[in-house]
Amino acid sequence: MAQLTGGDPSLLRRINSAVVLRALRDAGSATLTELVRTTGLSRPTLDGVLEGLAASGLVVEAPADEGTTRRQGRPARKFRFHAESGHLLGIEIGPHRVSVLLSDLDGRLRGSALRPVDETAEADDRLASVRTVVQEVLRRTGVARSTLRAVGVGSPGIVEADGMVRLSTALPGWTGLNLAERLGRSFRCPVLVENDANTAAVAEHWKGAARHSADVVFVRAGLSPGAGSLIGGRLHRGFGGAAGEIGALHLLGREATPEKLLSVTGEPLHPLDEPAVAEVFSLAQNGDKRARRAVDRFMQRLVHDVAALVLALDPELVVIGGWAAGVDDVLEPLHAELARYCLRPPEVVLSLLGEAAVATGALRLALDHLDEELFAVESTVTARR
Repeated sequence: MAQLTGGDPSLLRRINSAVVLRALRDAGSATLTELVRTTGLSRPTLDGVLEGLAASGLVVEAPADEGTTRRQGRPARKFRFHAESGHLLGIEIGPHRVSVLLSDLDGRLRGSALRPVDETAEADDRLASVRTVVQEVLRRTGVARSTLRAVGVGSPGIVEADGMVRLSTALPGWTGLNLAERLGRSFRCPVLVENDANTAAVAEHWKGAARHSADVVFVRAGLSPGAGSLIGGRLHRGFGGAAGEIGALHLLGREATPEKLLSVTGEPLHPLDEPAVAEVFSLAQNGDKRARRAVDRFMQRLVHDVAALVLALDPELVVIGGWAAGVDDVLEPLHAELARYCLRPPEVVLSLLGEAAVATGALRLALDHLDEELFAVESTVTARR
């Protein structure tokens, strides 16, 4: 959006348009009389605003309610936010899969698609998989690529504000990749890139376990753990996008890395070998003593990672995601150990979104960008400042 100044004659029109759009999206549909009451604008001003919004495709006339008539003449005209006039994408690009969600401008899901990807795939091959999955979901839903208004992307690594991946140990060829620029070649709309744990935190706040909490830590548990945080309801990225990189905490001391802690053979697991991790947990649940000791070591490390963030941020809620969210009895030891280390232990819950968290948060990223564009007089959870 162009920079607005106090002397800019478009400023009042932008504010009025934002107010009317917000009123229509909240109400579902409204008559002119109802809009006068809810927005405080005069009828002539509303006529002009609605005409402009209709010309842009963002507002359409809604059908009259069945069974309602006026004492004289036709039923009053009603208007609604035209959420179907455009679409948004949320994309997860992970070590083992590419996942895509498609929604309308209200965030209502229209379609989804998923494609497995080999953990060793190079950057070009992984990006080709993204393009294939996007094309698949657009084809299946009959949505034209030209209607896309924003694309959100969640992926592992330290991501700068311009979409540059400064560091990523999880994906080959990802470090130094300008992901926003590369994906932007496939779209005619903004592409917004965020760390995967950050997008998962946003998703849990939007549709998951953290809907009613403003201070939240989301832990993406795994052999390369990461975390995303909301402070006062807003995503906290840190100065360079590296907030929450708890996978590097072992560098502060002599503690072994997670892939060593979870090994039952003495040989470290591969950081991306999820089947090997699942096997260790399965063995532990079936009574294998070596596996049980390995899981206990890993859980202790996870507690230390979470405690570091809890002591620094004092969140109301900690949400555990990643594959650890599917481990039986993970909450009880976390509760007990956090009580030992933290001055005020937070509530700890499991993710409600599971594997859909990253793509869902990426979709919210796109939706927030649209909200900034349409309702620029307000602020959003993921707005970059």
